[in-house]
Amino acid sequence: MHASIENRHVEGRALDEKDNIILDILEHNGRATLAQLAEAASLSISATQSRVQKLERNGIIVGYRAIIHYPEQTAGAIHAFVSVTPLEYNPEQNIPKQLEEIEGIDSCDAVSGSQVYVLTVTVPSVPQLEDLVTRIHRIVPSNVETTMVLHRYFPK
Repeated sequence: MHASIENRHVEGRALDEKDNIILDILEHNGRATLAQLAEAASLSISATQSRVQKLERNGIIVGYRAIIHYPEQTAGAIHAFVSVTPLEYNPEQNIPKQLEEIEGIDSCDAVSGSQVYVLTVTVPSVPQLEDLVTRIHRIVPSNVETTMVLHRYFPK
């Protein structure tokens, strides 16, 4: 059973084993067919479709996406992790929302430890990484620490 969804409820009922089977498969393969999900969960296709729709309506499934990797376009790109610790933290600032649309920022994670957020970034060059870090610092007055990726073995 997937730990992050154990205590969630759909339409007043706790997620059961069949919901968790469906979610586990979709989490790893967003293109899984209803027939594949139905077979794995030992349900009919219509029952599976109904469950998937309920999971979508109730915000458990929030989207499906394809992760595309173009090696020829990312060759030579700079990948880095940027740790952001606001000088004055205020949850009302909604810092992730302020950073969400900035080109070059791939993801923003709240983390435990001395930092508050860790950003994953991809830019074409070191000068553009410097520009991105400066922009982040202007938007969120903060201590910023950048760790460049030397070699990426596989994208996820």
